[in-house]
Formats: sequence, structure tokens, C-alpha cells
Amino acid sequence: MLNGTTVGGAIANLPYILRTIISVVVIIVVTRIAVRVTTYIITKFFQREAEKGKHGDPKRLHTLMDILNSAVRYLLYFVGAMTILERLGVPTGSIVATAGIGGLAIGFGAQNLVRDVITGFFILMENQYAVGDFVQIGEVSGIVEEMGIRVTKLRDRGGALHIIPNGLIQQVTNNMGPAMRVLFNVLVSHDEDLDKVMAILEDLFREMRESEIPGLVEGPTLLGISDLTETGVVLGVFARAEAMQQWGIEREIRGAILKRFAEEGIASPYPRRVVVLRRDSDSGRVSRKEDLVAGDVEG
Repeated sequence: MLNGTTVGGAIANLPYILRTIISVVVIIVVTRIAVRVTTYIITKFFQREAEKGKHGDPKRLHTLMDILNSAVRYLLYFVGAMTILERLGVPTGSIVATAGIGGLAIGFGAQNLVRDVITGFFILMENQYAVGDFVQIGEVSGIVEEMGIRVTKLRDRGGALHIIPNGLIQQVTNNMGPAMRVLFNVLVSHDEDLDKVMAILEDLFREMRESEIPGLVEGPTLLGISDLTETGVVLGVFARAEAMQQWGIEREIRGAILKRFAEEGIASPYPRRVVVLRRDSDSGRVSRKEDLVAGDVEG
């Protein structure tokens, strides 16, 4: 039972208790308001950036927005909690010191995790690649299916899913430029009239440029003779295509060249084996010599 002294002391301390309760309530309300205001400001900022369309994939912006909102929210909650404990008379200095020591121990035990998170954050901030990009990371290449703050998931052409910790990413090759290069060679036999072949290709490429092929940005253009080999003459072909369309455009150009060569009677080059038999006038023996040649042999 409460005696008179206890009740009197409680009544005497009532103003202090009320002030403490009011202070705690005010701190909670201010913290909630601060969280909502900062969340609103951050969300509006990223929404405006997404509407401008200058920062790549919207999922990247959404991921950055969530990360920033979480970091600010936890920071404000921590500051609010420390302020409330201080108002209640709890020594917050020792709590902060203990939390710092514990955080240091956890950091030493989870160095790889911390490295993955930090690297992933900078990948997102610097917009090194986005979901849907075709990239090569180390020896693995594929389409970015998912990118997070800790790992990146790549789906290669065979359908296999590669999960790569962000901390292991040292070099990234992004194949998602505004106009990807299509560059390949066409081999023509030495027996063909080179001027005729080049005129045929120029006419074909002019038709393809005028037909407005989907995904074709520039070209195709005949670069001219790029090399001479034992089998034939190498002609270079250049074009530019939209990202992720370069392989299909290359196949389409190659198919059109093959079809036009067949229509014009241009034969495909191939190595030929020539067997030369010679009779020795003195001994009467026959010697045999085989060579791989590209053109005709006289003798």
C-alpha cells in the first residue's frame, strides 16, 4: 500500500512526470513528421527524375529511392530513440559506445557483405548498367535480369542464371550503346571480277538502306578490300544497329548477300587441292606433289 510520503512525493513530482511524457510524445510526433516529410521529398525528387527519362531504367531509380528512404528513416528513428532515452534519464553515451563496438565486431565478421553492399550502391548511383542491358562481367555475359544492392543476376544466352556478388565485380562491359556496331567480312574468290562484285554489293546495300529495316540505324556500307588470303579477297562491311539488334541485323545482311550472290552467279570461294604429276626423263619415275591453292595453276 502507498503511504502518505510516497503519494506526496508522486504528487510533488507530477509536473516533472507530465513534462517528460509530453516531451516523449512531442519527440515521437516530430520524428514521424520528419520521416514523412523526408520520404515525400525523396519520392518526389526521384519521380521527377524518372519523368525526365535521363537516368535509364525506372527500376534503378525505384531501387535508389527505396535505399535512400530506408537509410533516412532508420537514421531519424535512431536519433528520436536516443533523444527519448535521454529525456528518461537513461545514459545514452554508454549505449552508443556499446553499439559502436558491436557494429565494429559485426563489420569485421561480415566484410564481404559490407563490400557487396557498398559496391552495389555505387553501381546503382553511377548507372553502370540497368535491368535489361546486355553486359559482360568477368567471363560471364548475359542480360541483366535483376540488380540489387548486394547481387546482380545475369541470364546468359543458354538460359542459365548467374548470380554475381557485387563485391566481386571489377570490370563491366556494357553492350547497350545508342547504336551498336555491326562489322564483318565477306570472302570473294580470286576468280571473280572484283569490280562487278563490289558493284553488286553497293547496289544491294543501297536497297537495304532505302527499305528502312527495323533495328538498322546506319548502313550497311561497303568498306572495300580489307585483306587478301589464299582463299580469296576479304571485303569489309559496316553498319550500326539498335542495342540488342546487332546480331539479328548482321544475320539479315549476311543472308541478303548470300541470296544476291546466288542470283548473280557469284560462287563462294573454297580451297582447292591440285595434284601435279611429273615424270623424270632420266629414271622414268613419276613424282607426286600436292598443294592447296586458291586460284588456277598453270604449268
